[in-house]
Amino acid sequence: MSYLRGEALVGGYGSTMILNGCSVEAAQGEVAVIVGPNGAGKSTAMKALLGMLALRAGRVMLGDEDVTTWSTQQRVQRGLGFVPQTHNVFPSLTVLENLEMGAFLERGDVAQAMQQVFELFPVLWEKRTQPAGELSGGQRQQVAVGRALMSQPSALLLDEPTAGVSPAVMDDLFARIRQIARGGVAVLMVEQNAKQALSIADKGYVLVQGENRFTGAGQDLLADDEVRRTFLGG
Repeated sequence: MSYLRGEALVGGYGSTMILNGCSVEAAQGEVAVIVGPNGAGKSTAMKALLGMLALRAGRVMLGDEDVTTWSTQQRVQRGLGFVPQTHNVFPSLTVLENLEMGAFLERGDVAQAMQQVFELFPVLWEKRTQPAGELSGGQRQQVAVGRALMSQPSALLLDEPTAGVSPAVMDDLFARIRQIARGGVAVLMVEQNAKQALSIADKGYVLVQGENRFTGAGQDLLADDEVRRTFLGG
């Protein structure tokens, strides 16, 4: 059963409708990926799940609770983690201080959570006393993901986690994301690198103008001729 669900989401900004009934979901232990052209509503759907967009219709479920009217803070306290695409680290703070900032909820054993982050991203242990602003782009993304994991979320939203990183770093990040999901977290991410993201996805959603154009297992979408031709460059 899916742990994080956005059902028939409708919403936008002012008189401009961005989401026109799309539905997305992720079960614990699963990676779900949202892809689509620019302006399709991918990041807006993420904001709706996080509580940063007031919906005109539809609902958001977290576990067995309807959280549609909950604030972002309430959803985070309930176990929803989020990594934004940009401005996702405190550049003047060290890696260790950035991670400690993620433990503000003090949910569970903080020391154990820190150890798990270092096991997932060994380079962060090596760089723990270094200001995050001095790290490479890929390392900063690891800090951002690690900080989100410090709250020990049951569901994790990732907005363009591989933006601006090299192909090698991208592959490594995707492998780490799969590892996070295997730990029992429901992972839902928006990605521009559609082929690579779908290759690791348990399920994928292709959005167009705020609607579900295609939905299916990641590998099935990669094998679909129309999806490849229209959205994946052939």
